[in-house]
Amino acid sequence: MKTRIGLVAAAATLAWSTATLAATEIQFWHAMGGALGEKVDEIAGKYNASQSDYVLKPVYKGNYTETMTAAVAAFRAGEQPHIVQVFEVGTASMMAAGGAIKPVTDVMKDAGVAFDQADYLPAVVSYYQTPDGDLLSLPFNSSTPVLWVNNDLLKKAGVEKVPATWDEMFAAGEKLQAAGHDCAFSFGWQSWVMVENMSAWHNLPIGTKSNGFEGLDTEFTFNNGTITGLLQRVADAGKSGMFKYGGRRGDSLALFTTGECAMWMNSSAYYAGIKSQAKFDFSQSMLPYLSDVVSKPQNSIIGGATLWVLRGKDDADYRGVAEFFKYLSRPEIQADWHQSTGYVPITTAAWKLSQEQGFYKSNPGTDTAIKQLSLNTPTANSRGLRFGNFVQIRDIINEEMEAIWSGTKSAQKAMDDAKARGDSLLRKFEKTN
Repeated sequence: MKTRIGLVAAAATLAWSTATLAATEIQFWHAMGGALGEKVDEIAGKYNASQSDYVLKPVYKGNYTETMTAAVAAFRAGEQPHIVQVFEVGTASMMAAGGAIKPVTDVMKDAGVAFDQADYLPAVVSYYQTPDGDLLSLPFNSSTPVLWVNNDLLKKAGVEKVPATWDEMFAAGEKLQAAGHDCAFSFGWQSWVMVENMSAWHNLPIGTKSNGFEGLDTEFTFNNGTITGLLQRVADAGKSGMFKYGGRRGDSLALFTTGECAMWMNSSAYYAGIKSQAKFDFSQSMLPYLSDVVSKPQNSIIGGATLWVLRGKDDADYRGVAEFFKYLSRPEIQADWHQSTGYVPITTAAWKLSQEQGFYKSNPGTDTAIKQLSLNTPTANSRGLRFGNFVQIRDIINEEMEAIWSGTKSAQKAMDDAKARGDSLLRKFEKTN
């Protein structure tokens, strides 16, 4: 009997091993840590269970910069993954990689997998298209900054409505301070929110050549009076504690979730974290705009990251990549991802499904990001940006902005310096590529 049981077990193990060996492995390097990483693992597990031809293996490689750097090094060594997640500011650098990438449009076409770009939200895909309309990478975790609001604090201070303009933001700050609450607002990912998105929000260019989309011989223009004027006004508000700086990325989240600051401008993708941490009534609203500059805002721009396909693999492997992208774009998968994380759904069908499921009624304001991105047809100034070396340039902008907050430079001087230093890196990128 023992021998027979042993033979059956061995046969089962052999069958499982054979099935595993028969499946094509698809490596997916990503930068999603913590709960987001667990969600990525969940999606991969469901995909693997849905078919037997491919096995998707997600691998966490660190933050966005670390993941992109690791993928570049791996490609040079001939050990690249099939798919790598790269944040939006790495788009120009990935495009410049030339033969290293295989555009998503080509991946889907060569594999014979049905793919229609019309199914995807225009505000999401436009950032990652070529001038001919081909899609370079597949949007994955797409977001945009919104205004997060502590409704309890605003109500206590007598602020009757959520600020829609910057004048109203500062007026609310005065009421909050009069009620004994110093910090009115803070923000995270400050270059993205206060320079890149505030420019698009007011239909202002960040740089020439349609923000870099039309050529490498671009230069920055974010040192204009509108942006520097706003940054100086924010810095002045910091002297009384109305504004509080909390870090370059998402470090300032705690300023909002603990109730220290009444309002916070950062990604819509902080929804899950805020929902689990905030012990007060909170909501999302659109970013404030300068009413003396525009009568109404234009549209915000995308952030987050996309999935890039690297060359050097077999055709059968790319068929697996195409099948996974098709699975990832399913309405039910995207709706779940959107509702769980706060990232926007990449397809119109997923947005409609979330509406049908009553998600926005049960969670008011969670469609703010989609509304902001789709507020108006994107212009050359609000489509997004495509600058080489922008990962490093963002660090320069952040450094100069910190000089503003510390009072060591005026906003105009800091942004002039950021432009000069940034333009220098643009010229190096242009020369190299």
